[in-house]
Amino acid sequence: MSSRASLVLTLGARLLPVAVLTVAGVAMTTSGHSEERPQESAGRPDPAPGDSSSTGADPRGDDRPASATPTPLRYSEPPADPCAALPAKTVDTLVPGAKPDGTPRRAKDAVRRTSCSWNALDGYDYRWLDISYTILSAPGGRPAGGAPKGAEPVEGLGDSATIREHLTTEDDQQIREAVVTVQLENAVITATYNGSDFEDGSAPGAEEIREGALTAARAALPALD
Repeated sequence: MSSRASLVLTLGARLLPVAVLTVAGVAMTTSGHSEERPQESAGRPDPAPGDSSSTGADPRGDDRPASATPTPLRYSEPPADPCAALPAKTVDTLVPGAKPDGTPRRAKDAVRRTSCSWNALDGYDYRWLDISYTILSAPGGRPAGGAPKGAEPVEGLGDSATIREHLTTEDDQQIREAVVTVQLENAVITATYNGSDFEDGSAPGAEEIREGALTAARAALPALD
């Protein structure tokens, strides 16, 4: 068996970690979100008994709320069927030959995270696409760590969005990937798209992979509602 044919047969095994790491990365960035308030300054004396000025109580004795009513979350859970998030036409365009129903991957915390992937080898051209949804615990919250390293901002997509692109080479075979992360209120969508040409060992053009990831992210947004 030729080296090129061996690469085709083992592509799924080599690219699967990319998919797993991508989804795991979202889970890790969102799990670090903290809602704790900063601790009071050290060295402050304890309030004297009956001293309402130190406890925040109203001196008139009125029972008043300690804080304002929390802003309700727009999204309480991710789409129940993430594989139905993308129109069949979009899947066929981005991943020729892939089954439109995709492969769902439900996280342990399924009430907050769901994802679906599609992949196919069309002749010698391989494409892989993954869409994942993560629901944050606070409106307008941000995943810990901020934008991924090397990510660039994308205008006009959700409340905020970034794209990260990279090209890797393994055994003389190139793989190009683009990852788009979109935040809309307390929901985060991550679209990961990559591909490779096993006829000559090259990768698809940067524009094709970039636009494919952006197209997938835009098509995945309506599924939140």
